[in-house]
This record gives sequence, C-alpha cells and structure tokens, in this order.
Amino acid sequence: MTLTVLFCVDPLHPRRVDPHFSREASAVRDHYGEIALIDHDALRRGDVDAAVRAVPVDLGAVWYRGWMLTAGEYAAMAATMKRRGTVLLTHPEDYRRAHELPGWHDTFAGLTPHSVWRALSPGQDPGDLGELGELVRSLPSGPGVVKDYVKSRKHEWDEACYVPDVKNLAQLHDIAAKMVALQDDHLAGGLVVREYEQYDGAGEARVWWVDGEPALVGPHPDSPDIEPDPELDAVAPAVRSLGCRFITTDLARRTDGEWRVVEVGDGQVSDLPSTVDAMDLYAHLPVPD
Repeated sequence: MTLTVLFCVDPLHPRRVDPHFSREASAVRDHYGEIALIDHDALRRGDVDAAVRAVPVDLGAVWYRGWMLTAGEYAAMAATMKRRGTVLLTHPEDYRRAHELPGWHDTFAGLTPHSVWRALSPGQDPGDLGELGELVRSLPSGPGVVKDYVKSRKHEWDEACYVPDVKNLAQLHDIAAKMVALQDDHLAGGLVVREYEQYDGAGEARVWWVDGEPALVGPHPDSPDIEPDPELDAVAPAVRSLGCRFITTDLARRTDGEWRVVEVGDGQVSDLPSTVDAMDLYAHLPVPD
C-alpha cells in the first residue's frame, strides 16, 4: 500500500498544493507516496461536494494535512469522502477529541493547567457575572487566560487573553467578551478559562505522536530556531490513554523546572516549523495495510 495524503489546494492555482504545504507534499512524493487536493475554502463555506471533487474515488485510507477545520467541517468531509470510497485515518471523533480542549483536558489532568469551559456560539455573550462565577468556582484566585476550545488571542494578550484575577468577574467578563468578539465567526466551541502558569521563557517544544509513540520532537512554530529537550515520561501515558493515532503536544518548562502540556492538537492540522525537515515527520506516518 502507498502513503496517501490530502493537502489543501492553492486557491489561486486549483491544480497545485497550497504553497504553505508544498514542501510537505514534496516530502510525500519523495517518500513514494501520493497526494490529492482538498478545497479548504469550499469546506469553510459548507460546500463539501465541491471541496472533495478533485479527490479520486476509491482512494482508500488517507491522512489529511492542511489548514484547521472545525470538528463539524472535518466530520462532513469524512462522511462525504467515505461515500466516495476514501476513509480518513483519523476518525472524526478522534479529531474532535484532540483538536478541542474539552476532549483532551481531563486525560492530561495534572500535566496541564486546570481549565473550565462553557459552550458559546459566535458573538454570544460569555454570561452574566453569576454564570461566570459558577464557571470559575473550581479555579483558585489569581491570574488566568481565556481562549476558545482551540485558539487564544495571545497577540492581544492584555485585552483578550490574560486575566489578572479570574475571581474579578467584571474584568473576566470584559476580557472574555473581547476574545469572543475578535474570534468572530471563527470562535471554536466556546469559552475556556485556564489557570495561568509562568514558564521559563526558553521556548516551547512541539512533539508529534504517532500511535502513542513520539515520532518527532522539535521546536514550536512560533520559535522555530529554539529546540528544547522536553521530558516525555509523564506525558506518554496520557497520550496513549487519549487513544488518537496522530496528535501533537506543545510542552513548556515551568519556572519550577517541571515540563507542562500547554496544548494538545490533532496532528493533521498542527503546523510544522519551517526548520524541521518534513521527511522527518512523514517517514513515521504509517501506511495503511
């Protein structure tokens, strides 16, 4: 069997791979694999048939590597392709579990900052002060961060991410509302409030896991020239317990020296740093039987 990977199409050149993924597509070809193209823009607007039109029928089992999709968009893509004889090797339920914080948080309890969450629709108010007080009841007083189920507004740190004291409910509401407004239609799932932890500033490591084993340990895309060497002994059992075939964990060292899980993500939509040889990842992706 052959390694087959679906990549996002270049919106300006519909027969080419999106430039952001072109070196990865070359790595697949160099690994004697095959590629097919998905129209990400069509998926985002809900036209799933158009999105998968260029994927050959009866392609068999494939991996996806492309821009982020909501769990609903991914499930719609998987269902449509399955009817055409193509099966995504990451099941939609596994995609949601790794991609959205509520799916993985409890599995990594003790390894990641404690978090609470509530579902919200794009544009919805985070809740009145009573609702927010109930939401953060289990969090200690002190700083926290707000985000949606997938992403934060870390580049708007003071206005839409960092909360000096999560028990200051008026301030928590204002910062959460700003995050929701900035996320706009891209709000994923709802509101998350996390304990804030101070890291040592030495950069994050992104670890790529395939079938529960660390396939690649490298830098985070935000700091591609910094290569920390994280300790994985405590993380590996949680990764295996999560039960997803292809995921990433972003790790940072807290100021007390302990390595912490900052984020978990689905490996199909996690960005590969520019300094990492794509072949170092794709050589580890299993070929279906």
